[in-house]
Amino acid sequence: MEGSNQSAVTEFVLLGLSAHPKLEKTFFVLILSMYLVILLGNGVLILVTIHDSRLHTPMYFFLGNLSFLDICYTTSSVPLVLDGFLTPRKTISFSGCAVQMFLSFAMGATECVLLGMMAFDRYVAICNPLRYPVVMSKAAYVPMAASSWVAGGINSLVQISLAVQLPFCGDNVINHFICEILAVLKLACADISINVISMGVANVIFLGVPVLFISISYVFIIATILRIPSAEGRRKAFSTCSAHLTVVVIFYGTILFMYAKPKSKDPLGADKQDVSDKLISLFYGLLTPMLNPIIYSLRNKDVKTAVRYIVAQKRFTH
Repeated sequence: MEGSNQSAVTEFVLLGLSAHPKLEKTFFVLILSMYLVILLGNGVLILVTIHDSRLHTPMYFFLGNLSFLDICYTTSSVPLVLDGFLTPRKTISFSGCAVQMFLSFAMGATECVLLGMMAFDRYVAICNPLRYPVVMSKAAYVPMAASSWVAGGINSLVQISLAVQLPFCGDNVINHFICEILAVLKLACADISINVISMGVANVIFLGVPVLFISISYVFIIATILRIPSAEGRRKAFSTCSAHLTVVVIFYGTILFMYAKPKSKDPLGADKQDVSDKLISLFYGLLTPMLNPIIYSLRNKDVKTAVRYIVAQKRFTH
């Protein structure tokens, strides 16, 4: 360990698509376009939920938080990825890597909890509509949203604190576009079993528990909707939660696809699979934030009406 301490890592090299320089310009344009759509779509959604008093309800408060979270999540990594596509040697300082990991991890965990909170909101609205104003009062839904952020931040602080305490010596090349925590842990010259166990527990709490909670909520929601006698009533009830359900399916569906897809056993295809895994991980981080505002705009009359109203106001004032 004495020799390794002398060559302690102070920066990391991000491999990205270094082995495929021709692809970098293409993906730079593609990722930049997706990032701009994310900023525009979620930015508009935040402005609409703030400026239109008709949208000052728990559901749209959570939606505004989700949009802000998606902007923060992508901004914590996309600029680094874009810079990497343009820079021959892609490096990041040890502290910069820690900050980037903390932000990405915190935003991901917060989104899992927030989607669970939104499921509870839809459960109360559909299954107990008369009690909705009492149960989902401002004194309830603001602390609920705040607790999502706090829980995600604390979880990230624990995971990253454990990671940065590890000794890093020798190899400093991260086989990824960003400081992805699993890729970073592979470079540690020490036992990482505590980190793996800690992340496993966190995955159960922040992935497993919200999925279970959302699933149970929708079992009761669907059962309540099916008991509504008129087809029009059932359609209206389902339309109030269809956007959230679509976002949940995309968010968790992409996670399942990423971790459940089979690994290639062909050594000759290892490099291709390695590149595809990195690209899938990158696009997963952009897909949900990009689709969220589109889904909520297309499937929600209130949002579409509010956007048209604000646009009309702007035209009238000019």
